[in-house]
Amino acid sequence: MQHLAVIGAGAWGTALAVVCRRAGRRVTLWGRDPARMDEIAKGRENPRYLPGITLDKEIHVTGDAAALAEAEAALVVVPAQTLRATLSELAPALRPDLPLVLCAKGIEQHSGQLMTAVAEACVPRNPLAVLSGPTFAAEVAAGLPTAVTLASDAPALAEALARAIGSSRFRPYVSDDPLGVEIGGAVKNVLAIACGIVAGRRLGDNARAALITRGLAELTRLCLARGGKVETMMGLAGIGDLTLSCTATQSRNYSLGFALGAGKTLEAALATSRGVTEGVYTAKAAAEMAEAEGIEMPICRAVDQVVNQGADLAAAIEGLMARPFKAEGFSA
Repeated sequence: MQHLAVIGAGAWGTALAVVCRRAGRRVTLWGRDPARMDEIAKGRENPRYLPGITLDKEIHVTGDAAALAEAEAALVVVPAQTLRATLSELAPALRPDLPLVLCAKGIEQHSGQLMTAVAEACVPRNPLAVLSGPTFAAEVAAGLPTAVTLASDAPALAEALARAIGSSRFRPYVSDDPLGVEIGGAVKNVLAIACGIVAGRRLGDNARAALITRGLAELTRLCLARGGKVETMMGLAGIGDLTLSCTATQSRNYSLGFALGAGKTLEAALATSRGVTEGVYTAKAAAEMAEAEGIEMPICRAVDQVVNQGADLAAAIEGLMARPFKAEGFSA
């Protein structure tokens, strides 16, 4: 794979374009706003989403979907809630044998579907893979050491994609559990909001450690219920991404939770966020998915109640702490 396309020119899409070029590939970076793409092409920088990172002159920046036709694989890096619309729009321009790497982390709110299910509905003939893991776009673009999980039901495809995008500073590990990788990437956003709330209310490091641990139990419970693998939750797409998102202020979801914990309204907290805070949407979808599977996900349910149903934050925290005592484990 010598020519890779990146669909979506936000911070993460731009960073992945840099990654692909760093790996020695021809790169096409596509975005839906021609005027903004022209600005990026002329300035060789994405000032809105990834300021300070110079784009190699060999990265072709465009708003023309026809430019995607020659790519040998495409990384799809648009927000989870817009994936369906984007793929439906681009379907005529995508070859049916073009491998698509889904890089959004979320669950579609209105359908409750993971990103692979959304993609299969829009472009049913395209081979799919999923990329996830502990990644902040600015660090990746700057060339700081990063490791990710690249998963597909077709192991040969995952291995070929890993060779295409990997470098000494960006290390993909392959997996045959795309479902588990998707669940880890989606639900960790909800748990990051919860950890931000803990920090914003000054509830202490003990509480955050407990929440991360019990959040991992919730992730694993849902993963297993949907047919994923426990090993995935112990890897980069599980505990790795969860730890990063729940401990770093660079995380939009953590920062949103911090603002809520400090007393801001949801509207005020969202107004200061640049980009999409997926955990708000995923909280509702994850709670509904847990109910459909008949499993307990009390942290995710509490976040959904706070951000989507207007529940009192103090009451939600008290409700979590007042739950019956149980044995520790993924089933508790």
